[in-house]
Amino acid sequence: MRAWLPVPGTTTGRLIAAALTQFGAHGFAGVNVADIAREAGVTTGALYHHFGSKTALWGIVRADVEQRVLDRIEGAAAVVPVRSLAELAPAILVGFDYLVRTEYARLLAEPAHPDAAIDEPDDDRVATMIDNLLHDTGATVGPYAAAAWRAALLRSTRGSRESATARAGLERLLTGR
Repeated sequence: MRAWLPVPGTTTGRLIAAALTQFGAHGFAGVNVADIAREAGVTTGALYHHFGSKTALWGIVRADVEQRVLDRIEGAAAVVPVRSLAELAPAILVGFDYLVRTEYARLLAEPAHPDAAIDEPDDDRVATMIDNLLHDTGATVGPYAAAAWRAALLRSTRGSRESATARAGLERLLTGR
């Protein structure tokens, strides 16, 4: 759990809000510190003072969004017994829909570490959660389901038609229908 909450209107709060918007729209590589600082109405020095680096700010924002989506998926999965990936699919789609609606899809489509090409299975909290929710099935499908989910999230950033296509494909893959 986060030890602090950014207070809206403060420099930290404005930087977090700007980072959510910028990283959500453009991803890590597509954003520079000047873009975030300009949107927050502060200097780049303020960003470095409060967060140390673009990577550190991105990590805080990504971890926050990831926790929000994990909470939603876990909550949706708790509504009905889950014995298979097909039964877990509606909960996974709740997370997908949340990220698309909030325009944070790109944040979780990218690896958790900006320097990595993909998440290692042990570092992928979505994959771990899927496997934990399916613990009684004996199959380890989390890394594969999470990879498909991230690919669909990335495709969804190309517009509403692509988003609908990505969601339909993900649902078909997860449910087998």
